[in-house]
Amino acid sequence: MGFNSRKNLVGILIAIAIICLVYGTSDVQAQDVASGQISATVVAALTVTASSPLAFGTVYQGVPKSISKNVADAAVFDISGQANADLLIYASLPEFVATSTGDDRMTVRFSATDADIDTAIVGAGAPATFVGGWQGEDPHNLMGVAGADPCLGDAGLCAIFIGGKVIPTLDQTAGAYTGDIILTVAYQGT
Repeated sequence: MGFNSRKNLVGILIAIAIICLVYGTSDVQAQDVASGQISATVVAALTVTASSPLAFGTVYQGVPKSISKNVADAAVFDISGQANADLLIYASLPEFVATSTGDDRMTVRFSATDADIDTAIVGAGAPATFVGGWQGEDPHNLMGVAGADPCLGDAGLCAIFIGGKVIPTLDQTAGAYTGDIILTVAYQGT
């Protein structure tokens, strides 16, 4: 095939392509386009406040001391957020408290019934005036407490009260001991 034959072939192919474009578009059916909306509502941010420490006060060497979850010396965590929302709750509990210098430590125990969750409060939580919710819960396993009921009540509030027990040794070093209870909460949603 010579140069002119190739040139003619290219010209014929271009002509066929143009004819296809011109006449091929006449068969296009009518089209329709719709635009849908997207919507979302962001709920109130969660806040957690350690309102009151688990305060054992004076402890004697060799004499264990317990603080109930329903007395003023119980640890109190106040939570606020979206009303009637369910939460995932995790408490990191210490196994001991220590002196500020770390020279000595004392064992801390939390029983399977050392937590109450008050879901019916309308203000700051108070252990001695429990309104409604779950009592006698395991502070080591707060994740599955809620079930079908929301953790945050109609006011968007709840409080967690935690008691415990310290077990000093017979030769426990005199002085102040401290430790941390860390409460983590998140909305449970899909």
